Amino acid sequence: MKMYRSLLWSCLLIPFVLGSLAANGRAGDTAVLRFAYQDRIGSVLPLIAVDKGLFAEEGVRIRPLRFSNGPACAEALYTGAADIGAMGDTAAIIIAVRNPNFVIIGSHATGEHRHRVMVRNDATLRTLAALRGKRIGVKKGTSTHGGLLAALDKAGISLEAVTLVDLPPTTMVDALLAGSIDAFAASEPTPSVAEQKGARQLLTLGGLGNDYPILLLADRKILQREQSRMQGFVRALRKAQQFVVEHPEETAVLVAKKTGLPLEATRRAMQRHTFRLCLDPPVVKSLQQTARFLEGQHLIDHVPDWPVVLYRGYVQ
Repeated sequence: MKMYRSLLWSCLLIPFVLGSLAANGRAGDTAVLRFAYQDRIGSVLPLIAVDKGLFAEEGVRIRPLRFSNGPACAEALYTGAADIGAMGDTAAIIIAVRNPNFVIIGSHATGEHRHRVMVRNDATLRTLAALRGKRIGVKKGTSTHGGLLAALDKAGISLEAVTLVDLPPTTMVDALLAGSIDAFAASEPTPSVAEQKGARQLLTLGGLGNDYPILLLADRKILQREQSRMQGFVRALRKAQQFVVEHPEETAVLVAKKTGLPLEATRRAMQRHTFRLCLDPPVVKSLQQTARFLEGQHLIDHVPDWPVVLYRGYVQ
């Protein structure tokens, strides 16, 4: 378990990100807010806000930094290459535990069923229990990773009974179809891509009492120093939220273009999410549940001090 814990944290420290990003801006650069987010279905609000120029409308200059997974966003934030980072609950909790300077501003999307476990169409696997002795692809350190661990634990399947293969979402489908892995767990749009190429859903990671919020984190000093810009940043995301409500089809078309996913698959994937900027009791409850589980698995050494970690100055 000690080695496994080390692997989980190491996935949040990806050295190759440092060179190019750090050269583009430094912590303390107040002329622009550097925003690390994902080019995935869960990041609809950031995608819309950037594409539609909503940050500029609010007088906020941002430098958008797009990644394919939460740990990469976490890395950019942790190393000072980004001022604000968007990531799933597992990565967010680990960062908050490791460095109390980073706080959670709010959630911009949730989705109980946004994580899915996929197998090949011709696989005989029908239940989670059938994965004993199998190789499962997952991006370690992500919200999906935390959800998969919780699902395995609930089913009474020990980590020794499966082999977790650390894979980026971009390679999971090919690895599954080639037989390198027997299944993979990922968030949208990867499962929808897999369905189009010869895979089927084994199960979702729903039913565990967790909404799997996608969170915004920032350095506390930046939040205090850049209050005006941060208020504009939040207003821009709220405008994006309203745009999604008023223009669902245009949103789907834009997201399909940004993610490379076919339009119909994008529509289906978006239906597995709720896109809302908030820091409400269901989000907090989900965070508390995930943190307790991570502590129980010895993946963090303590549960965060929530009144300190949850920064309620901008999102109510």
